Amino acid sequence: MEALIPVINKLQDVFNTVGADIIQLPQIVVVGTQSSGKSSVLESLVGRDVLPRGTGIVTRRPLIFQLVHIDSEDRRKTNEENEFKKNGRFYRGIDGEEWGKFLHTKNKIYTNFEEIRQEIEAETERISGINKGISDEPIHLKVFSPNVVNLTLVDLPGITKVPVGDQPKDIEIQIRELIVKYISNPNSIILAVTAANTDMATSEALKVAREVDPDGRRTLAVVTKLDLMDAGTDAMDILMGRVIPVKLGIIGVVNRSQLDINQKKSVADAIRDEYAFLQKKYPSLANRSGTKYLARTLNRLLMHHIRDCLPELKTRINVLAAQYQSLLNSYGEPVEDQSATLLQLITKFAAEYCHTIEGTAKYIETAELCGGARICYIFHETFGRTLESVDPLGGLTTIDVLTAIRNATGPRPALFVPEVSFELLVKRQVKRLEEPSLRCVELVHEEMQRIIQHCSNYSTQELLRFPKLHDAIVEVVTSLLRKRLPVTNDMVHNLVAIELAYINTKHPDFADACGLMNHNIEEQRRNRMRDLPSAVPRDKQAAAGGAQSASSGDQTDSGGTGNWRGMLKRGEDGAAGDRPTPQNPVPASPQKGHAVNLLDVPVPVSRKLSAREQRDCEVIERLIKSYFLIVRKNIQDSVPKAVMHFLVNHVKDCLQSELVGQLYKSVLLDDLLTESEDMAQRRNEAADMLKALQKASQVIAEIRETHLW
Repeated sequence: MEALIPVINKLQDVFNTVGADIIQLPQIVVVGTQSSGKSSVLESLVGRDVLPRGTGIVTRRPLIFQLVHIDSEDRRKTNEENEFKKNGRFYRGIDGEEWGKFLHTKNKIYTNFEEIRQEIEAETERISGINKGISDEPIHLKVFSPNVVNLTLVDLPGITKVPVGDQPKDIEIQIRELIVKYISNPNSIILAVTAANTDMATSEALKVAREVDPDGRRTLAVVTKLDLMDAGTDAMDILMGRVIPVKLGIIGVVNRSQLDINQKKSVADAIRDEYAFLQKKYPSLANRSGTKYLARTLNRLLMHHIRDCLPELKTRINVLAAQYQSLLNSYGEPVEDQSATLLQLITKFAAEYCHTIEGTAKYIETAELCGGARICYIFHETFGRTLESVDPLGGLTTIDVLTAIRNATGPRPALFVPEVSFELLVKRQVKRLEEPSLRCVELVHEEMQRIIQHCSNYSTQELLRFPKLHDAIVEVVTSLLRKRLPVTNDMVHNLVAIELAYINTKHPDFADACGLMNHNIEEQRRNRMRDLPSAVPRDKQAAAGGAQSASSGDQTDSGGTGNWRGMLKRGEDGAAGDRPTPQNPVPASPQKGHAVNLLDVPVPVSRKLSAREQRDCEVIERLIKSYFLIVRKNIQDSVPKAVMHFLVNHVKDCLQSELVGQLYKSVLLDDLLTESEDMAQRRNEAADMLKALQKASQVIAEIRETHLW
């Protein structure tokens, strides 16, 4: 199982080559406050002075350490791989037992660890500047040595509270967000570093670790500076877990002091002194404390953690490989046959456009209605409800009806309600159906336009390779839709004009409605006759009866109760009895010497209608409503049919030929099939990532074959 960590290092190398952070690999993340001893712990694990030193915040970028244990055979192979020839002589690539490599310097080998430290400082300032600011872009360092165990460590900036110097005011928030970003990785182990001469209960490292790992399954605590505790005190309770228990354990270490560093005390000497100190002060815990025990523990924890993470890691790699394969396929191969490629793309777009209208597209939208489904919604919900909300008598008052009746009679008093008044008023109401009908055409046209974008985004991603071809297709389809819009509008205009051209009072539905209203009027007249008082002279009753007989005769002559003119005529019954007789009429004569202008007499805007006028208006309003409902039903049925025939179906039938006729020309091939500037780069990046994922999958397959998993 020891070989698992090199496998993870190999996976890290694979993904480092493509600069990707899409796979969260198992690693150890070191967290602690400033001056808690983080850097000393890391240098003890490396065995070399490799990290920058100084006051305040020194680590300002994540530093990813890959410690690789090598033996003499590995060193020999590495030397052979790094040999080079110059001036006819062979030079050994590596001179020494330990060396380091940075990702950003490619294959450059560092055997001097002082140069490694200087490169870390230079690279930090290159990205983060010199103003003590931080950056989340990591520095990758690989250290090969026979004195280390296989580990992957991440050193992060120390937690701070107060900005120092020209640090940003939100430096605390920036550092905290950076730490949380790394320790939130479920495949990471959190190494929480706390100084022994501080209160363990106030440890910021343990606090932030518990936020992302409340169960403590990924957290290991390290207590540093055991030799700096106050006289008469020790860290026994802390190391035994009596103060704050930590599931993975608490390990105490002794760091080099600043004086030791200034005097160039080696890490090896410091580890020997640490062992002596632990044997003296903590003999019962000496074998479970110290830097060497910490290194072995981290190695063991990381191996078990890698073993637990590998199944999920393998699944994640396979899923990503499939996604990048699909992405690479969408980018397509470089064009060889331009004519065939252009015709194929045009045909595919036309087919997808039609399929979206028919509801058989490959990519079905789930967030909202689109294509044919939205057109159906416009026809039967939007347009249908709008027509139903139109009041048959909207904008028409009783005075308007009475005025139309009077204007239609001319200078002579009318015995019957004139037919022309009904036609005039009903046409005015039918005309109101034209605006929602044209709006229906507009909505369908807009949806047909939206389908273009839908096909470009979801159905034919190949078009993204060729932006000029995409723009040309959009222009052709838009032009086709634009040409069909006035034709469709004219047809809808004509549908309303047809209804206005001939008011068919013989329509079966209209005749039935008139017959029903005739019956109601007749019933009301009989009720009035029955309610006449007994003191009414017989001659008036006879007159009323005669009027009834005359009405019946007229009705018979006019074709029965189904004729609407008979209903209008019955509105005149009892008109003579309804007219008020003026009492003591005084003829109005102009005064001598003064002329009277009759046009100066004000016309009343509103007044109480007589019984006859009320009946006439009611009859006309009922007829208008009845006929309006018939026309509305016709319009609600015929407008969607016209839109489908003149706009939707025509575009579907002509789209393929229109695109081919406009775009399939030899002079346009080179221009239309010019790829976007970044398409080649994205294709290469996707290909590199796919290769990395396939290589990572092979690495994991090797683990299964060697029974490491």
